[in-house]
Amino acid sequence: MLTHFIGGEPVGAGKTFPVHDPVTGAVIRQVHEADPEVVDRAVRAAREAARDWAALPVGERAGWMRRLAEGIESRFDDLVDAEIADTGQPIDQTRTLDIPRGIANFRAFAEIAAQRPDDAFHLSGVLSYTVRRPLGVVAVIVPWNLPFLLMTWKLAPALVAGNTVVVKPSEHTPGSAAVFAEICAEAGLPAGVVNIIFGYGSSGHLLVEHPGVDAVTFTGSTRTGTAIMNTVADRVKPISFELGGKNAGLVFEDCRLDRAVEGTAKSVFTNGGQVCLCTERVYVQRPIFEEFCARLAARAQEFEPQPMISMEHREKVLSYYALARSEGAKVLAGGGVPAFGDNRDCGYFVEPTVVAGLSEWSRFNREEIFGPVCHVAPFDSEAEAVDLANSSEYGLASTVWTGNLDRAHRVAQRLEAGLVWVNTWYLRDLRTPFGGMKLSGIGREGGVQSLDFYSQPTTITIRLEQPDA
Repeated sequence: MLTHFIGGEPVGAGKTFPVHDPVTGAVIRQVHEADPEVVDRAVRAAREAARDWAALPVGERAGWMRRLAEGIESRFDDLVDAEIADTGQPIDQTRTLDIPRGIANFRAFAEIAAQRPDDAFHLSGVLSYTVRRPLGVVAVIVPWNLPFLLMTWKLAPALVAGNTVVVKPSEHTPGSAAVFAEICAEAGLPAGVVNIIFGYGSSGHLLVEHPGVDAVTFTGSTRTGTAIMNTVADRVKPISFELGGKNAGLVFEDCRLDRAVEGTAKSVFTNGGQVCLCTERVYVQRPIFEEFCARLAARAQEFEPQPMISMEHREKVLSYYALARSEGAKVLAGGGVPAFGDNRDCGYFVEPTVVAGLSEWSRFNREEIFGPVCHVAPFDSEAEAVDLANSSEYGLASTVWTGNLDRAHRVAQRLEAGLVWVNTWYLRDLRTPFGGMKLSGIGREGGVQSLDFYSQPTTITIRLEQPDA
């Protein structure tokens, strides 16, 4: 049974709900659901801890971040087990990406915050300088696709900037957050600095609308982001949203075809396509279109199917496979449900899928699917490729595959996306801004951009009187 973590202690309050293993469909744990009383208790605990935590020098808070990183290392295997149980992710991905990135997030933001210089400006007889103060209590709403990675991505900068937090993980993936609560307790983190509550979207709504919450950071669907924005609008709470995507990949005829195929396959099928940065629209220059399609379809058939997070999400993805057929698509690979002949047949799997032949304005090509699937279409000119990529209402990420350095720079700077990768995908420097344009989000996190969001500046201007002659 998983309990909330409030004020440094486990709190077993509220009714319970089940969590299912996506691989087999079996119930693997029961979790307490946060009701209004639990949410209020968590926010009050965060507020009570906020003043003392904010008063610590940034170097001391950075030291706590390093201790939490060490705690993650000491509980590495427990976190791996919890993450795999909830998500069904491959163990190699969890051990080499998800948990190590959690460690890196705490260490990176500790160094960025501790080494960040202050701003000061001098004019004749005037000194202006800026100090930054934390926002207060931050609601951290975490999605289910990369739960530990994305929780720590938000927690580390929020904490080192001097805020206290109330975290609400997805109802599908509470396990790693529960282990992290134990890590906070084992490290001796002051009570109330980190509070973790569990529940469905209704619990998240109670949290973001609570008058004791000063800001909200959220990663998830555009629809939920819109609902949160409406909820906090009357109090003008700061928000940072990383929302949906319908990401485009551009493959030019001068690319290294083998690398472009492999890189595109990874950007489509990794984690069952359940990554906001995954590619769902692939545009290929016409001279290499047929060969690229054949190679990508063959690669799709080699990928081990990964489970969707829930039966509901599996049905959503399969409904888009059916929609593609109804809209006239040609299915080049996949398009159905794999058969394993074991207990995985009760899980939430779909086949890695490649389709072609649809209009750019089909529903399949306009709506985010969030599964292991892409549509492939040809283009003739560089200008056409850019127009196709930019035609979406979303603007999170794009990839460009080309052997022409001038083209790489030209195209990357014209794409309406918060992140553009050239001849690679998912390569991240934690010091750089992360976020999207259009329906893909508001604001940026990463590096000093995270510290800017999780704090607010005060400019102090002093007139310096000249001494009497």
